[in-house]
Amino acid sequence: MRKERDKIKIIPLGGINEIGKNLTAIEYKNEIVVIDCGLTFPDTEMYGIDIVIPDISYLVKNIEKVKGIFLTHGHEDHIGALPYVLKELNVPVYGTKLTLGIVETKLKEHGLLSVVDLKCVKPRDMIKLEGMTVEFIRQSHSIADSAAIAIHTPLGVVFHTGDFKVDFTPIDGCTPDLARFAELGKKGVLVMLAESTNVERPGYTMSESTVGETFENIFGSAKGRIIVATFASNVHRIQQIIEAAEKYGRKIAVSGRSMENIVAVAAELGYLKVQEGTIVGVDNINRYPNDKIVIITTGSQGEPMSALSRMAASEHKKINIIEGDMVVISASPIPGNEKLVSRVINQLFKKGAEVIYEDVHVSGHACQEELKLIHTLVKPRFFIPVHGEYRHLKQHGELAEKLGMSKSNIAIIENGDVIEVSRDLIRKNGTVVSGQVFVDGLGVGDVGNIVLRDRKHLSQDGILTVVVTIEKESGAVIAGPDIISRGFVYVRESEDLMDEAREIVKDALRKCEENHVTEWATIKSNIKEVLRLFLYEKTKRKPMILPIIMEI
Repeated sequence: MRKERDKIKIIPLGGINEIGKNLTAIEYKNEIVVIDCGLTFPDTEMYGIDIVIPDISYLVKNIEKVKGIFLTHGHEDHIGALPYVLKELNVPVYGTKLTLGIVETKLKEHGLLSVVDLKCVKPRDMIKLEGMTVEFIRQSHSIADSAAIAIHTPLGVVFHTGDFKVDFTPIDGCTPDLARFAELGKKGVLVMLAESTNVERPGYTMSESTVGETFENIFGSAKGRIIVATFASNVHRIQQIIEAAEKYGRKIAVSGRSMENIVAVAAELGYLKVQEGTIVGVDNINRYPNDKIVIITTGSQGEPMSALSRMAASEHKKINIIEGDMVVISASPIPGNEKLVSRVINQLFKKGAEVIYEDVHVSGHACQEELKLIHTLVKPRFFIPVHGEYRHLKQHGELAEKLGMSKSNIAIIENGDVIEVSRDLIRKNGTVVSGQVFVDGLGVGDVGNIVLRDRKHLSQDGILTVVVTIEKESGAVIAGPDIISRGFVYVRESEDLMDEAREIVKDALRKCEENHVTEWATIKSNIKEVLRLFLYEKTKRKPMILPIIMEI
């Protein structure tokens, strides 16, 4: 008889109380499987940060237990951290063909492709480990080759939905494998982790195929060039743009590095069907009439360095927006990006383009009725809502309650929580190190909250540098103080303020000399304090003050 102390540990290191950065560890005895390995993009408070990845300290500490990273699909928030994580945790990576195709392009850029073990799987494949078996099950989402993952253990099945919607008319004809979901539910699922992104929306998510009809209507009425901005990874959307362009005899150019990479990979692997000669280089678009050109580009979220943003700001090397262009933004703004998107739309209108930015997108995430369907088919004993902010997780838990699940069987959790699941109990038992690791240029994790605080301070009030030269023996001031302002005030228009500030510092230095204060730390502290009080009184601002003392 199996001892009751047998348990499965579920440890989310990302993707809880946030949209993105998905990474979950499932641990049974001496084995850990990792589901997804995503990044998120910085918010407005993360000055200078390029991307944010999960803290994998727990996995590195238990590296001998980690048997592999299992990917549900190829979106950035599920695979984007791989090049950084694999440098510390080089374990096999499992995924479907398109997912691994996209991963390969990332690993090539980081020089890791030759040292990483990529294992391609198909739906219904079983990967047998010592105490667990990992099964991939076909799922539908806004990218092809998506999968749910079922982890079979002696205690029961851990079922992870991945990101999904229930689309019965998908572009590639691959409907979700609801029969397998129901089969697992009939046998008994111990615990389900299900995404919660659209739990606030009633009803069903529209099928991706409805967007194709909209594209055909738009393309049929357009008189000039058509520029379509969408997510690079939305291969189904790109396929529908291609089909509409081919129907009206238009050539297609692709702009944006991530878009170019994914279109190339998807076409090579057979996920994009394009007639020969349809795609032309961006350099060649001037050879064709404007009414025979479609440009597919990145920048649907208004990202400052994206191709569409550069076109809107007249900074793109090869494409300028001209009067008569029709720009279609085929994506909804991610929360927090609304201002960026709005700014790009305004710039496009100013340049004479017609901009269509509503009703040209459907979500890739399940609404309430689809979530209810999954719960009803899988019938888990315990439930953990994931992939969402706290309000989404809470509402998804309430939805499960309405379907008859006991509140005690639902765990609303946070990143780093250790959730233990046995045959008859789910409970939180401690936490592990989790959180955010900032990637800034080539630096990974070398920028922390203190540096970000300084950057925020600098961005708000600027910096004053005070330079003083002191005689080493006596502590007498030989030169200075000189005050340099950056981002605080324009010195030429604030000479009186700068002169007063200089006198305040001189007075502080005089007092230090009279009191025989020679320690640099004390002198610097006195300079900062008197200058801070003076500047706040005069300007109500608090610039960063950086004293520099030179001894001769």
